[in-house]
Amino acid sequence: MAGTVHVVGAGLAGLSAAVSLVERGARVVLHEAAKQAGGRCRSYYDPSLGLTLDNGNHLLLSGNASTLGFMRTIGAPADALQGPAEAAFDFADLATGERWRLRPNRGRLPWWVMSPSRRVPGTRAIDYLAPLGIIRAAAGKGPGLGGTIGQSMTCSGTLYERLWHPVLLAALNTEPAESDNGLAAKILLETLGAGGEACRPLVAVAGLSYAFVDPAVAHLTARGGEIRFGRRLRGLGFGAGRIDSLDFGDGPLALRPDDAVVLALPPWVAADVLPGVASPQAYRSIVNAHFAIVPPPGSPLLLGVVNGLTEWLFAYPDRLSVTISGADRLLDTPREDLSARIWAELSTLTGLAPERPSWQIVKEKRATFAATPAEAARRASAVTDHKNLVLAGDWTATGLPSTIEGAIRSGTTAAHALLDGARA
Repeated sequence: MAGTVHVVGAGLAGLSAAVSLVERGARVVLHEAAKQAGGRCRSYYDPSLGLTLDNGNHLLLSGNASTLGFMRTIGAPADALQGPAEAAFDFADLATGERWRLRPNRGRLPWWVMSPSRRVPGTRAIDYLAPLGIIRAAAGKGPGLGGTIGQSMTCSGTLYERLWHPVLLAALNTEPAESDNGLAAKILLETLGAGGEACRPLVAVAGLSYAFVDPAVAHLTARGGEIRFGRRLRGLGFGAGRIDSLDFGDGPLALRPDDAVVLALPPWVAADVLPGVASPQAYRSIVNAHFAIVPPPGSPLLLGVVNGLTEWLFAYPDRLSVTISGADRLLDTPREDLSARIWAELSTLTGLAPERPSWQIVKEKRATFAATPAEAARRASAVTDHKNLVLAGDWTATGLPSTIEGAIRSGTTAAHALLDGARA
């Protein structure tokens, strides 16, 4: 397009939109309220630990095509994501002491469920058919119209407790029984349903900024994109069917007739500046715990934990980090108590001394939208009633839950909507 595209918000959705736009030859100005890009998916230095942490631990899968394509475009370092050479997921049961490794085979035909050494202990091959109910219930239905997981499969039993519950809770950040079938089906079809080649676990071991943010910013600036930090959007100027100005608190920035805007803001901020926009109203929390200690040799990069407060344990080179999803129940628990309970579990899992190392607890109250049918139905399309305004963000109607893959896909969708004239 001939004019300038103003991308407001430099989280992964905004970065994805900006990268897609410059790749198509658009002139882009990226506005960000903070002093750095990345939004909720960035790295920062924690002086209490003397370590660089991520603003949340994130697991990606080899089937996350939009994310991996974005990384190729921006020239992300080859070691930005690390993981096993095959689809393999280590688990531990704190109640029984059992450990196992789930190993889906590479191809789409899931013969691995016939092998007791590859599946969850105490389960049968036929048990793995349960998620088909999710996929059938969601088929052909609009957002939020396919019912809940609890209506489509039995949310109890050994396999549910040891596999489907931890996996679906991590993906949806909402108790699976109350979560939307459509969102779960999309995740299953793009990863486990596509075979082990699509569900190899990948972790940004050197940090989210190293993997995503820094190379995206470098890519944008190298292609003439302009990034302006400390620019918090205060309001939009509405013209006849279009946005004609942006207000960043220092007077209106007038838009020319061929200029356009991508709003890549959190849903509650977007709703403030764009009255009437459809957006989720309920959210779920995530709690992350970090311990400044080198993991024991041979520790798996990622360990799923059942029957404990800990859900996923990440063994980074310089620390152990824990993620607890759907963590609203823990928001009022004192951080000291949380760290003590979690470390007691980690000591059992790793064999490390019971004395707690330096720690940090991070509670994110509105980490993601609640992945329920009601909230799935409230997600906005990328296109709006204003011909030069589109939306991006993991909360928009990507078909996916609130994930890195969803955020990046939303940015690409918004950019294509502007450049290809896809209007609502």
